Amino acid sequence: QVQLVESGGGLVQAGGSLRLSCAASGSIFRIGNMGWYRQAPGKQRALVATITSGGGTHYADSVKDRFSISRDNAKNSVYLQMNSLKPEDTTIYYCNAVMDWGGNYWGKGTLVTVSP
Repeated sequence: QVQLVESGGGLVQAGGSLRLSCAASGSIFRIGNMGWYRQAPGKQRALVATITSGGGTHYADSVKDRFSISRDNAKNSVYLQMNSLKPEDTTIYYCNAVMDWGGNYWGKGTLVTVSP
């Protein structure tokens, strides 16, 4: 079994910054893609950013130039640096990790609230 634990969410004013962290533990051999998704109430979970094991990144258009994803393979961790936050970024953010054997795992989520 694999567990993902997110941290770093909280309340910030518009224009501020937050850094989310996610650490994977458990029966890990090798992690493939890792990423961050977010889900507003009543909406589908949406991609924010992903990163391959080699460091290749992909971002949603809404966060390009504001958010930056990174990972530490030695620590089985992924990070999301969020700058210039907007009220519309308010929602729950979920960490995702795909194992090299295909297992797909999610964290329980961390709440980000951006006040006007």
